[in-house]
Amino acid sequence: MFTGIVEELGEVTAVETLDDACRFRLRGPVVTEGAKHGDSIAVNGVCLTVVEHEGDEFTADVMAETLNRSSLGALTVGSRVNLERPMALGARLGGHIVQGHVDGTGEILERKPSDHWEIVKISLPADLTRYVVEKGSITVDGISLTVVDAGPDYFTVSLIPTTLALTTLGLKQPGDPVNLEVDVVAKYVERLLGTRGAAQ
Repeated sequence: MFTGIVEELGEVTAVETLDDACRFRLRGPVVTEGAKHGDSIAVNGVCLTVVEHEGDEFTADVMAETLNRSSLGALTVGSRVNLERPMALGARLGGHIVQGHVDGTGEILERKPSDHWEIVKISLPADLTRYVVEKGSITVDGISLTVVDAGPDYFTVSLIPTTLALTTLGLKQPGDPVNLEVDVVAKYVERLLGTRGAAQ
């Protein structure tokens, strides 16, 4: 379980393409401190398992299903990535409940800078629109954000200088893909209401 509060901006240092998977080596001095085999680390919002850890780098395997449902397949050596360790039990929940299970990908459509923040417009897959509401929570590349405007096939978020400086959203440009995870509470509510309706 994660919070969507990015701990550091890491970097891909190696990519090994396998038959039906990829193995990434990533650098992240903060998230690798005390890391061991089997630990979870969110990479651009995708929960990955540490296979090996040496110094300030770790490796993680990404299966075909994850590559198909996320933007991790577009990563190359030198790509910057958002990194977060799982939330510790009893710690403050600074963002919102994030599972690290990507629901789909969007695309940066537009950026509108202003003096103190920036509005970013992101495309939204049709099957996710019902979960995205104005002032609701959404995870973009592992970052917990508040929806400003929810359109029929897009949404917008407002980024403060800290987010722009310390995450990949400060680097992404129109046309770039991003991982999306909708609020899991909305999915559970939908399932429960659907089940209740069917039982009546």
